[in-house]
Amino acid sequence: MTEGLEMKGLKNIVTLTVFAVILSVGLVTGSVSAEQKEEPKVTGSASAAFLSQYIFRGYELSSHSMVIQPAINLSYYGFSAGLWGNLDTKQNPTQSFFPGTTGNSSWNETDLTLSYTYTIDKLSLTGGYIWYGTQYTKQTQELFVSAAYDIISKPVLTIYQDIASYPGTYFQLALSHSVPVYKEITFDMGASFSYEWGQGSYWKTYQSSTGAYTGSKYSAFHAGMLQGGVTIPVTKTFSVQPVLQWWFPLSGDASKTINGVSYNPNGKLDDTVVFGLNMTFNF
Repeated sequence: MTEGLEMKGLKNIVTLTVFAVILSVGLVTGSVSAEQKEEPKVTGSASAAFLSQYIFRGYELSSHSMVIQPAINLSYYGFSAGLWGNLDTKQNPTQSFFPGTTGNSSWNETDLTLSYTYTIDKLSLTGGYIWYGTQYTKQTQELFVSAAYDIISKPVLTIYQDIASYPGTYFQLALSHSVPVYKEITFDMGASFSYEWGQGSYWKTYQSSTGAYTGSKYSAFHAGMLQGGVTIPVTKTFSVQPVLQWWFPLSGDASKTINGVSYNPNGKLDDTVVFGLNMTFNF
């Protein structure tokens, strides 16, 4: 049964990806006007991150193993399509991660993102869809909207709404800034802060009186993250970036345990340091 669901999920990814590629190609080939204007170009990037741990919205989804996270993104006239994956080189359980097998390497997640961005001067508005092809938990889907403003701190406010397995809303504010260090090398700073609002029955919190997740639905200031990195261009299109992140809970409820059991059904948040290397090729 599980194998069938994974195959169905893989087919969905392939179908949606093929559709996105066909749409991009169709837009490119059909956009040349009678005046023979310059042909628009599809732009994109291919990247890979080598990290000490996989952290998603503060939740620890790996432990004591390196994770490898490749990604590819294509963009055309505001439309974007992206695939992202996670390879855990040695699966170990955490308070938020319960793999079917442990101690082995596993490609355990493939995500597909489709979006459109509309820009007005310094303001960028984006709407999109994410399909989470996870093997270690129920697969799910989200819709999201974001607003970004191009000032020194580059604030981005994003609202995610789960529309499948884990109904709830996730609010995130992200900030970033880069400063030149030497020639084309930059020091990159980033931060994010979030609020999680659980809405489905899945999000009921742990109660000591019942010894089960029968309490009110989890809703709290959730995860914070501070990041520093150094981007080093190797060529005009290829760069590497050593990176260091610190993840931490933003409230007592986010890190709360009751009799050793996580108050949040998704697992408690800890202070966690992640380090690694990002490699990016732009085209």
